[in-house]
Amino acid sequence: MKQYPLHKPIIMLNMDSLMSMPLETAAQTGRAPALQFLMERGNYFSDMVTSFPTMSVTIDSSLLTGTYADQHKVPGLNWFDVSKKQFINYGTGFRETLRMGMRRSIHNMLYQLNNEHLSGEVTTIYEDLAHMGIPSASINSFVYRGNTPKKLQVPRLLSTLTRFEDGEWTSKTTPIFSLGVFSKLRPRGIPTQIAAGNYKYTAKELRYLMKKNKLPGFTFCIFQDMDARIHFKGPLDIKGITKIDKEIQKILNVYPSWEEALHQNIWIVIGDNGHSPTGSKYKKVMIDLRKILKKHRIARVERPVRRKDQLAITVNQRMAYIYVLDDQLPLSQVVQQLKKDQRIDVIAWKEEGMIHVESGKHENSLTYRSGGDYMDLYEQTWHLEGEQDLLDLHVTKDKKVTYGDYPDALARLRGVLHSHSGRFIVVNAKPGCEFKAQSTPFHLAGAAHGSLHRQESLVPLIIAGTEAKPAFARMVDLKDFILRLRK
Repeated sequence: MKQYPLHKPIIMLNMDSLMSMPLETAAQTGRAPALQFLMERGNYFSDMVTSFPTMSVTIDSSLLTGTYADQHKVPGLNWFDVSKKQFINYGTGFRETLRMGMRRSIHNMLYQLNNEHLSGEVTTIYEDLAHMGIPSASINSFVYRGNTPKKLQVPRLLSTLTRFEDGEWTSKTTPIFSLGVFSKLRPRGIPTQIAAGNYKYTAKELRYLMKKNKLPGFTFCIFQDMDARIHFKGPLDIKGITKIDKEIQKILNVYPSWEEALHQNIWIVIGDNGHSPTGSKYKKVMIDLRKILKKHRIARVERPVRRKDQLAITVNQRMAYIYVLDDQLPLSQVVQQLKKDQRIDVIAWKEEGMIHVESGKHENSLTYRSGGDYMDLYEQTWHLEGEQDLLDLHVTKDKKVTYGDYPDALARLRGVLHSHSGRFIVVNAKPGCEFKAQSTPFHLAGAAHGSLHRQESLVPLIIAGTEAKPAFARMVDLKDFILRLRK
């Protein structure tokens, strides 16, 4: 009988915007045979809780550090740095990125995200594995911080659009690292995109490692192509799943059989966020925060923040941050204006050690903090006062808490409210609706994500090649699970 190593290589495939219902449909109808094989030979979870906001940079930061945003400090795709009075954008829609400054946005994404914004107080799985003497690989991920200093090359044509005029910059990455034109594994590989190459390129990079017997202890790959398609086609579209499944078939075909691929490796497949279908009537579904808060002077993204500006707004599709820059303006006054719009289902802020939650749909309020005599299903303890229905909390007589429409809501809301400094309010749009501010992209008659709602917060998880399972089906529990597999 063939002997296999005790610690098999772990391959994690992150399919951006993979959702359980279309995945199950594709598998059951024979349009995703590779994913079906992994589901049937392994453990399948349809309801893993992702991070919040449900935007890729925050989710990947939670995945790789095993923490929510209160610890890893990456608050979203769009946020505002109060200390520097700067809008931080990692690349959203073209118009918004152009207004904020193309060079600054690219610099945020390629350099500052890993070297400044991702907290040094937490470690990534790559850093922890390196301390254990285990190499790792990152393919196609913008969150990549590891222990290996690496010079990343900037093509000449792109250098004029970045702050890397000398043609390179140095970051600490994984020992094996691939990110579009900046770093590639195959000597003759030609990236089809500037960064984050398409699903075929990602699969070819992974297959190259397998064929060259260079697969490290842990490899993380992202297939990012489905997100843009679902924004326009809606959340039930399965064509993107079918395309990526064909590449996964080719990956499994590197081995003598698919069963052999399971014997030699541990396979983890995840989605990072779901999508909420959006309506087609602009006035009904688009929540224009600038109009709701028009009584106040709102900072504009294309110019420096002025002393007289009272508010700054950053939108992450179906959630948004509203920063109150004027110390004389009470948070409660802004909250009351937001409550007039019934499409805003969660309004939250922190004050005097407590988290306050209100809504455009309810009159009552909820306050809470961590530590107390209520315990949720993730063994987190809380002190709760007020209307529990605001977060759809289900509480038993013995003070056990489970979650409904907003999975792990207490911890995830606490995470974003402690993710960075400043006086700010977090708002969440009800399903079908989306926030808009200055030049932010929107997705009429398509789909969007970003919110706390279960539609975007519950994603699939497949684990094959081992019987082991994470402590809980949450994104933040995967790092410890992977490290346990390597010990």
